[in-house]
Amino acid sequence: MAITVATGAPTLFLRRAAYESSGLSRAALDERLGLTPEEFAVEGELVAIGPIYGTDGDALGDLISELEGMGLVYFDDFFELTGNWPDWLKILVSAR
Repeated sequence: MAITVATGAPTLFLRRAAYESSGLSRAALDERLGLTPEEFAVEGELVAIGPIYGTDGDALGDLISELEGMGLVYFDDFFELTGNWPDWLKILVSAR
């Protein structure tokens, strides 16, 4: 099953193995980013976090810096989609 990606704000995607090895917890991410249950999805080998609205500055940039500090590699272990596309376009993602 694919994950629907929202427009208007970025969504961060991680390989599930990278997320699990990072030491991040869903509870900490929920609190830090103010996520709703629908804004954290796990589907197969993919974890989707977002949309990330970042009410406290650069929430996405800070999270990316933290992931890189944990040894995860942008594009190999995680990446973000900006959410910058029209509402009439539906984007679905899944891991292969």
